[in-house]
This record gives sequence, C-alpha cells and structure tokens, in this order.
Amino acid sequence: MAVTDTAPVTTADIELARRRQKKVNGVILLGLAVFVAVAFGATSEGNAVFRLTLPRDAISIPNLVVPAAPYAYIVAGLLAFFGIRQFMRGGGRSTNVFLGIGLLLVVTAFLTWATAGKSFSLTGMLESTMVRAVPIALGGLAGVLSERVAVVNIAIEGMLLAGAFAGALIGSVLGGFVGILGAVAIGGLFGFILAALVVTHRVDQIIAGVAINLFVLGLTSYVSSQVLTKYTWLNNAPVFRPIDIPLLSDLPVIGPVLFRQNLFVYGALIMVLVATYYLFHTRSGLRARAVGEHPEAADTLGIDVYRTRYINVTIAGMVAGFGGAWFTLGSVGRFDEGMTGGRGYIGLAAMIFGRWHPVGALMAALVFGFADSLQQKLAILHTPIPSEFLAMAPYIATIVLVAGLIGRARPPAADGQPYIKE
Repeated sequence: MAVTDTAPVTTADIELARRRQKKVNGVILLGLAVFVAVAFGATSEGNAVFRLTLPRDAISIPNLVVPAAPYAYIVAGLLAFFGIRQFMRGGGRSTNVFLGIGLLLVVTAFLTWATAGKSFSLTGMLESTMVRAVPIALGGLAGVLSERVAVVNIAIEGMLLAGAFAGALIGSVLGGFVGILGAVAIGGLFGFILAALVVTHRVDQIIAGVAINLFVLGLTSYVSSQVLTKYTWLNNAPVFRPIDIPLLSDLPVIGPVLFRQNLFVYGALIMVLVATYYLFHTRSGLRARAVGEHPEAADTLGIDVYRTRYINVTIAGMVAGFGGAWFTLGSVGRFDEGMTGGRGYIGLAAMIFGRWHPVGALMAALVFGFADSLQQKLAILHTPIPSEFLAMAPYIATIVLVAGLIGRARPPAADGQPYIKE
C-alpha cells in the first residue's frame, strides 16, 4: 500500500491563499463596477425617492432623494477603487470585507435604479425585513443550540412546518396563545425524537433529520388535504397584531422597525439574547460548548454528555416550533401545505454565516429577510425583472453569502460525530 506524505500547512501557504483570494475578489469587484455603470448608470433616469416616514408615524422626516444615474456611477467608482486596492495590497485577515461592502453598494445601486422616477417606502421595507427574518433567525438559533452540542439538526425545516401546523390547528380551536404553546410543544417533541435517534440509537444525523422532514411534510400535507379543507373551522386561527411600545414606537425609522412589531419579533429578539447569555455566560452553557468541542474530556470531568445533548436538541426543537407558529399565527392565520418554503434550510445557512453564534445567526437572518422583502417590494414597483427571478432572491442571497463571503468558519470540533461512552 502506497503512503503519501502530506506536507504541513505553513504560515506562508496561508498568506499565499489570502493573496490569491484578494486577487479573485479584486476581479469580482472590478466586474461589478463595470456591471453597475452599464446596467444601472447608463439606463437610469430621474431621481429615486425613498420615503422614511409611514402614514401613522408621530414624527415626520423628509424623504431621501437620490439622483439615480450619478449615484450608480459613484458606486461603480467605489467598486473599482476597492478592486484595485485588492490588487495593490498584500494579504490580510479581512479578505472578504471589501467584497461584502461592494455587494452592499451594488444592492443600494440596484434599489436606486429600480426606484428611479418613483417613490419607495424604505422604512416599510425595513419593517418587513424584520418580520420576514423571524422564522429564519429562529431556525438558525435552533441550529446553533443543536450544533453547539455536536448534533447536526437538518430537521429544522420539519420542526418549523410542524409548529406552523400545530399553531394553526390548536390556535383555531383554543386561541392564539394556546396555539403558540402547542407549536412549542410539538417542536420540542420532534427535537426529543431527533435526540433519541442520534444520541441514544446513534442513527446518522443527516438521515435522521431528513426522515423527520419527510415525515412532517407528508403528515401535514395529508391532514391538510383530507381534514382541514373539509372542516375549515379547524384552519382559521387568530393572527397576533403588532404591539406598539410606548414612546419608542414613535421614533423615526427605528420605531416601526423594532418597536411596532408582533409577539414573534419580540420573542425572537429575546430568545437570541437569552441564548447568547446561556451559551457564553453560564456554567450550563460552558458545559454545552464543551460537549460540542470535546465530549470525551467533558465526560471525564463529570458532565453527562447524553443528557446535555438531549436537553439542548429538545430546546432547539421548541425554538423552531415557536418559529413555525409565525407562519400561521403571526402571518396569515391558516395552514397551507409546505408553507415554510425551505426557511429551515436557509436558517441553517444563517447559522453557518453567523459562525454558530446566536447574534451572528440573527444578523444573517436579517440579510435573508431583506432579500425576501426586496422581491416583494420590487414586484410592487413593476420592475422589468421577471417575477420568477424576484422570487429567487432569498435563495440567491443564501448561495452568495455562504459560498462567497463566509470564508473559513469552524464548527464545533465534534459536530456531527456520535459519542459512545466507554
């Protein structure tokens, strides 16, 4: 049997890889500069008017007026500068920072081009961004809680869908708050089932997650088509309306975005803060992270690895169940087949882009929520882009961010590995 010696990776190799990445980013930025100048600058006419005040705002602020063509050329110039800078400078740790800034500038130039000669509610879109980010943020948080104890949770999509179904069914019969409790309970049940499969019975974690997703999709589709369509009163749940926080909701821009939302937005923000404190500022969180990094060492120190994984994965299911209830109790008040639309998988992408941190997952979810909201708003503006391409926006954002901007992200060392107690 032949043996191949593998040379160790040196600092020089890492620096060379960074230099190559900078050159690639430079080429991308220069290409984006040409694209923005030709596609947006040469075809834009008039001013883009962005409304910053909603009709019910207590404080009115002037609209933001941006000359479309000049702004596109300014963005193209900045992109060209960033691209040239990538070639001129050597390696560095912030290899993808300028690429990220460049993509953000391209988005603003695109918005200005699409709004040229029209009026557009920027505050309304940001408000919608926060709402649409909720299931993705909660899905990402569920992934963080699971993978921090080394359990890959592919079943987030199924947990979201189960929460949406339970929220609609129970909410229709017993009211909205009981519907939320039911969604949380059913999500926790599937979290417990996943933990039993992968922790106790050591089933492959990917297969177990996919099996749960398919089971939930099939079960909810069958009940929806055979029962809910016949007994419509079982699919008519109340919807939680926005709750204004006194004084704060009257602030311009920030007020409608953060302090004029429904229960699910506030719940998601609170859960992210609680999860961050739990994982990084408590003894239990330290033990959970130890189980995810080195379960053998944690076991040696007296930490019950199995129990820790069961608890965290079950809690992750409860978080996902709450996120699933958003689709019904926080949005339309009824359940439709497959209504989660892959948000659980996008939540996993948000978790990776957020580097397995609750706040990072929330920030990534806002990016995906922005893309989701953007395609809705552009449809209203009647842009010359086919609606099919607009509907692809959240998924394109997922591919670009995960494949292009994430860089090197290190998951917990034992992630996906079963633990066998000796």
